[in-house]
Amino acid sequence: MISIGGVTVSFGGTSLLDNISFHIGENDKIGLVGKNGAGKSTLMKLIVGEQQPSSGHIEMPSDISIGYLPQIMMHSRGKTVMEEALTAFSHIHRMEAEIESVSSALASRTDYESSEYEALINRFNTLNDRLSLEGGEAPEVRAAKTLFGLGFREEDFGRPTETFSQGWNMRIELAKILLSSPDVLLLDEPTNHLDIESIAWFEDYLKAFRGAVLLVSHDRRFLDRVTSRTVEIMLGHIYDYKVPYTRYLSLREERMASQNAAYENQRRMIEKTEEFINRFRYKPTKSNQVQSRIKALEKLEIIEIDQTDNSALTLRFPKAPRSGDVPFMGRDLTAAYPGKTVFTHADIEIRRGEKVALVGRNGEGKTTLMKLITGQLEPSAGEARLGHNVNIGYYAQNQEDILDGNDTVYGTLEKIAVGDVRMRLRDILGAFLFRGEDIDKKVCVLSGGERARLGMAKLMLQPFNLLALDEPTNHMDIRSKDVLKQALARYDGTLVVVSHDRDFLEGLVDKMYEFRDGKVREFLGSVDEFLESRKIENLKELEQRFKEPIEHKEVKSQEKVQAGMRYDKIKARSREDRKVRNRIAWLEDMIGKNEERMHEIEKILANPLPNDDILDLTREYLNAKRDVDDWTLEWSELSESIDN
Repeated sequence: MISIGGVTVSFGGTSLLDNISFHIGENDKIGLVGKNGAGKSTLMKLIVGEQQPSSGHIEMPSDISIGYLPQIMMHSRGKTVMEEALTAFSHIHRMEAEIESVSSALASRTDYESSEYEALINRFNTLNDRLSLEGGEAPEVRAAKTLFGLGFREEDFGRPTETFSQGWNMRIELAKILLSSPDVLLLDEPTNHLDIESIAWFEDYLKAFRGAVLLVSHDRRFLDRVTSRTVEIMLGHIYDYKVPYTRYLSLREERMASQNAAYENQRRMIEKTEEFINRFRYKPTKSNQVQSRIKALEKLEIIEIDQTDNSALTLRFPKAPRSGDVPFMGRDLTAAYPGKTVFTHADIEIRRGEKVALVGRNGEGKTTLMKLITGQLEPSAGEARLGHNVNIGYYAQNQEDILDGNDTVYGTLEKIAVGDVRMRLRDILGAFLFRGEDIDKKVCVLSGGERARLGMAKLMLQPFNLLALDEPTNHMDIRSKDVLKQALARYDGTLVVVSHDRDFLEGLVDKMYEFRDGKVREFLGSVDEFLESRKIENLKELEQRFKEPIEHKEVKSQEKVQAGMRYDKIKARSREDRKVRNRIAWLEDMIGKNEERMHEIEKILANPLPNDDILDLTREYLNAKRDVDDWTLEWSELSESIDN
């Protein structure tokens, strides 16, 4: 259906895609994989005609329809959610108008045996067949079902699109694409802003979709459930596997191992042959054997090993200046927008050096709290206060709102760099995989993953002591996520992060605030402990919502309401005890870690090396000792209260 033949895309002599060829069949479900910046988004733009190849061709039927969801898009304004969704049915109106036109043309002709008349008949039948495939349901009903599937509620349908976040507007655009019934879906990271229920609905939709799908995603489970073929882009080349993602990984590893073994065997054979030739080249009795082996080498087809992209992000945050003991405190916080209260009466305390995760359903207030912390928003009630000497580095969920699309990669950092850092900008960008002519690219042409890396590079240029990161791994590949996690684990400042990624948060954070039903609840402990307490397997399950169809809504019985009230009272009685016990467990863990570090410093100070900074080590030791003394006193008081 779509044929990519010998396509090359070059920028200033460097090939992003190098003579790639493959075919997309009518019902193919393809996962397009590769590192950030490998060319996945570029390939999609080539297919839809937004970009032209340097050489090669892309062929497809003239009447094929493509639904394309890019990572970054412009959103419509001035309509309600339902009105905007219904614009997807413009193709139906066009077909109806064309059917009427063809019907009129047929009625006026009498050349029943001509090829022109036959062509009109065929077109009339094709249009009627397509129209019948649209189904018998009214557009409003179909739109409502799709919007429900993507997480909207009935009361959202009448809200203007501009009152929704960018993530929710992406869902509206996705709904429009699905409702337009295209022949091919090109989806560039469609699950980044979807909750677990919406992802489950979307998986079922794509499985049943009667058309081709080309899908970019870093969600391994989603790829396995939806795709049956994996196309990898690596160093400009295409590797096509007729299997889902997890099976592709094992086949790729087997292929590389087999290639390496064959390469090593051939290399040893060549070395031994060359050794024989050099040894007996001038010995008459061996001349025939020497000539035979020379000819064999000349005919030998040399085994080549596929190149692998081993480039990796290297990331270390600058040392954080010391802030006050409590970088952020919120007391009796209420956050609201016109017509909507997000959360009420929240008490939040983030202490120096803590690594805190904000978790919960989309739309419950995680990003809102980030805006309160960074001063972009004032609370509707209560108090939000930053501590002494707090310098915030903020990573927004949507980097396109922060980065200037008209600036270059290099210019983005040059604008904010000061002092000696200006001399190291190329090295810093190289560490974030922007090399050579990449640094002269305009921000507007970068992929989502490249923008994510550039946004993170900006945070490196100033020594922030509070990092506020809103979904920092959304567009990052698996290796980049791991490197970022390691860098944040070493970071000595305070961290507040919004993420749904359990693997990313586990071992990184030691406290969480859960946003649920308009309330904010504190949990002290690891991600695994939190999930165990909620009896769920992953953070995405926090977003599970059980919606009843409009026609089957029921009012809860009085007995259920009373039972719920009794249950709430029981929970309230035990909540304080759990909170205290969690705090005690956290204190014991932190005291142990600090005492262990103090012992390490004592050993170093007892026998310092020339490169050891005695002043810094002494300062770190005294800070750790002060924290241990404070925490030990608090532990003693809390333990006594539990015993009593």
